[in-house]
Amino acid sequence: MQRRDKHNYYLDIAETVLLRGTCLRRNYGAIIVKNDEIISTGYAGAPRKRKNCIDLGYCLRQRLNVPRGQRYELCRSVHSEVNAIISAPRRDMIGATLYLVGREASDGQYIKDAICCTMCKRVVINAGVETVVIRDDEERFRIIDVQTWVDNDDLAETVDPSMGY
Repeated sequence: MQRRDKHNYYLDIAETVLLRGTCLRRNYGAIIVKNDEIISTGYAGAPRKRKNCIDLGYCLRQRLNVPRGQRYELCRSVHSEVNAIISAPRRDMIGATLYLVGREASDGQYIKDAICCTMCKRVVINAGVETVVIRDDEERFRIIDVQTWVDNDDLAETVDPSMGY
């Protein structure tokens, strides 16, 4: 038997975490690791004491046919990355790695080209996370240096400064 590599080991754990997700559209699981120690975990779900989409029986973004990557303010869920970050002390996140796995709720397939949304990228940057590892399939993954999200500020190029704050 061949030993599982470290990245896939942690991605496997993040994949187990996503099973707690309550989204009817897509479920993500995240874990934050530093010095080979799991600092925290997070999955997509409504804020504490609010009803989840699985409780309501519908996803508003799905009902409105909102395309992936748009109108996240309509989503009931706190994203898995944010849930993992708010559950961890900042001192432990500085220089840490966030592992992220996403699956479609409808068929369980891995989410093609999964990536943190723009809002989650901001939170990951501010938390001090250094690296994000995202699963593409059972064996393959991408490693992202968070500094590239700082250097390639996607909002700076798309916002018209004349629109004000």
